[in-house]
Amino acid sequence: MTEYFIQAFIYLSAAVIAVPIAQRMGLGSVLGYLIAGVVIGPIVGLVGSETNTIQHFAEFGVVMMLFLVGLELEPKMLWSMRHRLVGMGGLQVGLSAGIVMAIAMMFEMSWTVALTIGLIFSLSSTAIVLQTLNEKGLTKTTAGKNAFGVLLFQDIAVIPMLALIPLLALPELVEAAQSSVAAAAEHHEELSLVADLHGGLYALVLVLSIGLVVFGGHYLSRPVFRFIADSGVREISTAAALLLVIGIATLMSLVGVSPALGTFLAGVVLANSEFKHELETHIGPFKGLLLGLFFITVGAGINFEILWNYLGVILGVTAAVMILKALVLLVLSFIFRIKGSDRWLYTLSLAQAGEFGFVLLSFSQQNHVISQEIAQPLSIVVALSMFLTPGLFIFYEKVILPKYEKTSNDREQDEVDEQGTVIIAGIGRFGQIVNRLLLSNGVKTVVLDHQATQVDNLRKINTKAYYGDATRPDLLEAAGVATASAFVVAIDNPQSSVELVKHLKHKYPHLKVISRAFDRGHGHLLRQAGADYVESETFRSALKVGAESMKAMGFSSELVERQKQTYMRVEKEASEVLYNEWAGRSDGEKFGGDFINLFIEYEERLKEAIEADTEAYKSQRFAQEAPCDPENVNACEDANLKVMS
Repeated sequence: MTEYFIQAFIYLSAAVIAVPIAQRMGLGSVLGYLIAGVVIGPIVGLVGSETNTIQHFAEFGVVMMLFLVGLELEPKMLWSMRHRLVGMGGLQVGLSAGIVMAIAMMFEMSWTVALTIGLIFSLSSTAIVLQTLNEKGLTKTTAGKNAFGVLLFQDIAVIPMLALIPLLALPELVEAAQSSVAAAAEHHEELSLVADLHGGLYALVLVLSIGLVVFGGHYLSRPVFRFIADSGVREISTAAALLLVIGIATLMSLVGVSPALGTFLAGVVLANSEFKHELETHIGPFKGLLLGLFFITVGAGINFEILWNYLGVILGVTAAVMILKALVLLVLSFIFRIKGSDRWLYTLSLAQAGEFGFVLLSFSQQNHVISQEIAQPLSIVVALSMFLTPGLFIFYEKVILPKYEKTSNDREQDEVDEQGTVIIAGIGRFGQIVNRLLLSNGVKTVVLDHQATQVDNLRKINTKAYYGDATRPDLLEAAGVATASAFVVAIDNPQSSVELVKHLKHKYPHLKVISRAFDRGHGHLLRQAGADYVESETFRSALKVGAESMKAMGFSSELVERQKQTYMRVEKEASEVLYNEWAGRSDGEKFGGDFINLFIEYEERLKEAIEADTEAYKSQRFAQEAPCDPENVNACEDANLKVMS
């Protein structure tokens, strides 16, 4: 038992130390886990032979991840992806496997071994790619959607690959391992429901199993989860969520189907369930920990002895595989019209081998298709390509993406040929609302933005905007700043917005400058720069959401509106006092000591004002609607309930 505690402590310590450091360095959590594995494994030697066993356990994180992915996909959405799935995914797997097979046969490998290697390298890492895309907020991009479609097809394709590989067994490997074949057959029979089934009977069991998952997920899971939720015992709800995923994974394994595909299918079935978010909440932490553990085992499992002995070959094969897959993906990006930086994100994100490569390698060895001498270096190639993937994302962010942004903005600034009553600098989500309101009221506006792509997109929807730097005096003059009534600063760079306000108030003191602030500190800087009116971009919407939340809890609309006004009154007073305190302090102590105490003091004042307003409201309602006899306690309680509702 002590040994297990020590191993758990080592793995968790490595993750807790390495991942935050990697995140701070901009490397991403996946690379942090991989580095942690390399350090505690090959470098320091804190973990050893148990790594492979732990990796099989940690692979369940991939199963959980696909279950959560399925929860986000409604069947209609999946059907809408069919062209991306079958077309793009099918071509990627087929072309990659075929080219790798052809190259392997050039090195005098048998066609069965070459085909198996091609299938292994045709797969990419669902775990790394989806995790990284999610972390970097790229899942909704064109590249992210297409990458997901390809990964989903690959996961589905693992099933026919597992069915095909036993048919490719080499006679010499079978004869050399007859005793192990008997043991393996015995083990397979013990853990499989379909070991002795063939043809139509096997297909029937397979269809029934998948039908059970679909039927159970749609009709049986809801009353079961509702019954468990009514118990109010949170840990049982977590246990039920785990039971669902583990049960489906077990059933799929027993009938020879990928557990990942089975749980993905269950997730899709439950995508419209009212318990969707509860399942995500319960499964999410386990998925994250197991995926992290899986990445650590990948790093720890790299055999440096084999790596050093075949360094040139392994590095060459790794580079060749990644380049080849990237070329295939690049060709597909042209065929399916993926453009701009999305083309390179799509190409680089899927250029690695994947975690299912380890599964196919192990399965190929068990079924005597690939010898151990070939499998060991190939497993290092798979691990190494996965290890390099976070670096490709960093390369995309630091090298490729800036070039495309520069290219989109690398053109002559527009010539402003009109003047406006109101000039708007920045036409993002905030500036667009301001502009639409003004235009709908017949106010003449001139819109400036430094992002050429944003300007072009607006022109497509008949919104006139000019590409240019709003801090340039000549551009401002052309837009009519000297005669304008107001200037709205809505640019997305806090420092630039402050500098622009300073320039405007210095050069055009008559101009009313209205500015968007990102937070309280930015608002103080804008006021100091001379802005006439400053509004936090989230203040009104957050206050509205808070008010709606109170109404949802049963507070009366009248009380909610009163308390909104109270909040705004206290906030206005606090903002003025806090700004004066902030403005009177030196730069190095803007938010120190007394400022913090003053902020806390106003938090207490806000609470007191809200409580006082609530009491005043209750008294008013009692007087108007629910007078009660002080001697009749029940009547007063009823009146109190009536007022608060």
